[in-house]
Amino acid sequence: MMSRKLVSDNANAASMATDDLQRFWKTNTQYGISTEEALKREQVYGPNDFGEKEEESLLMKFISGFKDPLIIMLFVSALISVITHQYDDALSITIAVIIVTLVGFIQEYRSEKSLEALNNLVPPTAHCIRSGHKEDILARELVPGDVVEVGLGDRVPADIRLLECTGLEVDESSFTGETIPCLKQCDPIVTLKGELSELTNIIFMGTLVCNGHGKGVVIGTGYNTQFGEIFNMMESEDTPKTPLQKNMDKLGKHLSFISFGVIGVILIVGFIRGQPFQDMLTIGVSLAVAAIPEGLPIVVTVTLALGVIRMSKKEAIVRKLPSVETLGCVNVLCVDKTGTLTKNEMTVTAAHTSSGNHYTFTGTGYFESGDIVNAGTTLNYCPEDLAVLGKVGYLCNNSHISGEKMFGNPTDGALLALFNKLQINLESSTRLEEIPFSHEQKWMGVRCVSESAGSDGVYYVKGATENILKLCAHQLVNGNLKVLTQYEKECIEEQIHKNEDLGMRALSLAYGSKLDNLVYVGNVGIVDPIRNEVPEAMHSLRRNRIRIVMITGDSKNIALSIAKSLQIHTSSTEAISGEMIDTISTEDLADRMKTVSIVYRSTPRHKMKVIKALQHNKEIVAMTGDGVNDAVALKCADIGIAMGRGTDVCKEAAEMVLVNDDVSAILEAVREGKNIFSNIKNFVRFQLSTSVSALTMVAITTLCNIPPPLNPMQILWINIIMDGPPAQSLGVEPMDSGNINSPPRHPKTQVVNKAMLLRVCLSAACIISGTLWVFKNEMVDGEVTSRDTTMTFTCFIFYDMFNALSCRSMTKSIFQINFLGNTTFLIAISASILAHFGLVYVPFLQIIFQTESISGRDLMLLLALASTVLIMDELVKLFLRTFSYFKHRSKNSKSDDKKRLLP
Repeated sequence: MMSRKLVSDNANAASMATDDLQRFWKTNTQYGISTEEALKREQVYGPNDFGEKEEESLLMKFISGFKDPLIIMLFVSALISVITHQYDDALSITIAVIIVTLVGFIQEYRSEKSLEALNNLVPPTAHCIRSGHKEDILARELVPGDVVEVGLGDRVPADIRLLECTGLEVDESSFTGETIPCLKQCDPIVTLKGELSELTNIIFMGTLVCNGHGKGVVIGTGYNTQFGEIFNMMESEDTPKTPLQKNMDKLGKHLSFISFGVIGVILIVGFIRGQPFQDMLTIGVSLAVAAIPEGLPIVVTVTLALGVIRMSKKEAIVRKLPSVETLGCVNVLCVDKTGTLTKNEMTVTAAHTSSGNHYTFTGTGYFESGDIVNAGTTLNYCPEDLAVLGKVGYLCNNSHISGEKMFGNPTDGALLALFNKLQINLESSTRLEEIPFSHEQKWMGVRCVSESAGSDGVYYVKGATENILKLCAHQLVNGNLKVLTQYEKECIEEQIHKNEDLGMRALSLAYGSKLDNLVYVGNVGIVDPIRNEVPEAMHSLRRNRIRIVMITGDSKNIALSIAKSLQIHTSSTEAISGEMIDTISTEDLADRMKTVSIVYRSTPRHKMKVIKALQHNKEIVAMTGDGVNDAVALKCADIGIAMGRGTDVCKEAAEMVLVNDDVSAILEAVREGKNIFSNIKNFVRFQLSTSVSALTMVAITTLCNIPPPLNPMQILWINIIMDGPPAQSLGVEPMDSGNINSPPRHPKTQVVNKAMLLRVCLSAACIISGTLWVFKNEMVDGEVTSRDTTMTFTCFIFYDMFNALSCRSMTKSIFQINFLGNTTFLIAISASILAHFGLVYVPFLQIIFQTESISGRDLMLLLALASTVLIMDELVKLFLRTFSYFKHRSKNSKSDDKKRLLP
């Protein structure tokens, strides 16, 4: 294993002078290092990539699916069935296990590629200087001390300390979440707080150069880069188990305990009564196997898979089966601002000209057309003062829009989009000079010459208002030059501050023949606009009692502006910065997070700490994101949700991908999760009530020395019904309107709780008593005949069908649900009844199942008797609805009384 020790601290490298840095790495900006030296360093520091761990074979991945407690219990049951020569049970259980494991394996085959995707952002080649020659080498061959050049459009191949640069701007949004490219410089930085945004003389692996060019020394490769830190954080994070997985594990253990308990009780009773041990063991195993719902894993898997398919039709791809159900438990949604709530397309929404006019613009992004609005009136022309401002923004610009893509700085792109909305014509001009933006001057300028301008040309300048105003002596007012007084400058700055409080980024523009005597023409307000569907989506999520926490790398003002407009931030909530998070423990942060709605100036480590703090409060957390900086948080969250246009790293770390970046799909997914859990409960209730009925009935007759009411083939058919189409069709019940706006389910809510057990026991008691009554009533001579078992068998099947009908909803009457809504269920019930009639009336099936034909009057009697299980359940539902109504009414009454008492 190659050494991966930390080769250089970024802060130390940033503070070094050029000569000190070159001495430290034994390199030279003109010569670089030799090829021989590079090979030696590669042996020390390793290659510039992320060596993936040896992958588990497909066979081992498939076998790992058998580690589930319920699957293990089914395998043990199958083995015991073989030992006791019950081969039909063993075969059916084994087939069920293989189906479940295979479906899960296929669905999740690509679920753990988070780490591989990081390499997709590392460019294949780098412009490197070695032995005095510039050459393109494989990026993975770079080593610390290499001298590398970068230019417009290049993906940075390693962490590089800049020694030379001109107008170099780098898009670091994948790390910081900030939409504005970071302007780089090459001077040493002495005072540092350790923030990534402060390291302005270092460019980081995987970021994109969007303007200018530069040269520097590689100070970190592979694991020893900022990218490598995220890689290590992801590698150390395990995806948490979903509530459903925990639920199924617990249910499997309980069923195992019950099953082996049944065997124990039967053996003890048999031993006391002196019955043959082998016979009692066979009976005990038969009953235990019958009690195990081998169809449960299949129904759970198929129900989840169908949910995944339904979500894919809504442009939401769920990558991990259990995740779709977990969404029903989510009560906190952490949203990344840039690209999720906003379009990540800077847009000029307002302009103040020096003539005193205020304009606003419709249309967002770089490609939408829009209107000019002044004092509430839409203009069908471009005013002269606005045309001058648009001209300055167009000429003082290094970006261009081609087709459906903007190339260059987002701020410049916003000015180009404004120019296109103004629809003005400019005479051709030639750029003579460019003065790049710098941190010191905080403005950019160009000098252009045209037919109307003199041979010396005209300067067009844009930048921070305070710095632009220092260069201006005049302003353009209604086409005339006017002296710009100090008072007027203060008024402009005050107006700019108001815009910034609204979350706008202000940019002032000027022109003139001399840089120290410019003419101020106005300023523009630039925002990253909120996506059209977001306000309604946020409102709907809050209505479903899901708390929203916005996490962003942007400033507090911008974060507050967005959060307030979406009603994420209110007077009862607070904002916290990444710097504050660094100073408090996870426990203290957990307490603070109960009232926090905004986290600003955050890094990947802060996001992860916030999610862990929320999880410490027993919250089920979903996290949205689109950048590399979000990947760790996505994996740490209970549900990671990636945007479709996000990075590959982000998508591979997430459980769900929103293809169209539409956050309203999250609400649909939440509702789908609630519906899936409800359907699983309905299925489990039906299956348990059927299995408990069959188990208890056979146990009673066996222990009381009563002849068995059902023969083995009939019991097998009941087992098929229990695990077959009627049961599984409950897993595709349409969404109940009562579940849509229900609060998130508590993660500890069990599939099988006390209320369900009571309902199961009531249904089972009704089925057992009715079926045994029919058996006793038919067996008048003490001998069991074909008619006796046929009547008993048919009675049990009819009970089962009515029971399945009542299990379509836990609370609603069959007259309240859409009776025809679940076509699959109706077909399954009809097919099961027709198939049963075949067993009763088709001669050769009568021989196999030992049945005989019964009359229509018999059928009517059995239908009437079996319907009692439905009638009983309808009465229970009526009681529950009535109780819930009066409880809710009483609660509202107390709330109204309290309000009246308030002053």
